[in-house]
Amino acid sequence: MSRFSEYFSSSIGKKITVALTGLFLCLFLIVHLWGNLQLFKSDGGFALNKYTVFMTSNPFIKAISYILYISILWHAFKGLHLAWQNQRARPVRYAVTNGKANSMWSSRNMGILGTIVLVFIAVHLSNFWAEYHWGELPYTRYVVDVGTGEILSTEDVTGQGYEEKGFVLTDVANEQEIHVYKDMYKVVEAGFQQPLIVLLYLLAMVALGFHLRHGFQSSFQSMGINHPKYNGAIRWVGTVIFGILIPAGFASMPIYFFFFHTT
Repeated sequence: MSRFSEYFSSSIGKKITVALTGLFLCLFLIVHLWGNLQLFKSDGGFALNKYTVFMTSNPFIKAISYILYISILWHAFKGLHLAWQNQRARPVRYAVTNGKANSMWSSRNMGILGTIVLVFIAVHLSNFWAEYHWGELPYTRYVVDVGTGEILSTEDVTGQGYEEKGFVLTDVANEQEIHVYKDMYKVVEAGFQQPLIVLLYLLAMVALGFHLRHGFQSSFQSMGINHPKYNGAIRWVGTVIFGILIPAGFASMPIYFFFFHTT
């Protein structure tokens, strides 16, 4: 076995790969949140559907998506394995323990938090990603003014022979574009009208917030980046950006559709 493989199969090597994949997933969450915020535009789902076609058709994005899937699985199972090894290394519990005095609650329960997030990801992919690729989704046609970008009309064209995820036709004479998209917006809209789905998302976002808050900071420690000059900034980003704002941004979507959005 080479030194490279020996290193990354060691406990330290596993921690570094979990840290690196975790930071990659943090970056993905920022991009994913920005894309999903298209849901709040009052355009009948035009922006979200256009974004969804781009994300599922662009060759570069598709290549990155495979790296993403591998990173999720590696991060999840290697992280759970490390948590199991740590537990196994201390099989005998002390008669009296005070975990709060030594570490945060989230740091002591990263395995549980990660498992909740992993279950959520599986449900999320089943409800939306798999549905978009293989489900029988509606199709919507948008007529857009080329000059102003204004949506002139929206029409459900389900059952009219459309099979592509989306395409654009230009009507030069009328200075219009005709966009036909597989309507992911309607799937999200219907999904977030279900109380159990909304509850699952909100609970999962709480777990994600705790997981990210500790995980972001510990990733830098695992890679040896632990210096008073940077620790404050890392702790702030981990707490405010990933512990609060990112989960709150995702949680705002089911809250909006369930409580405030009217079809």
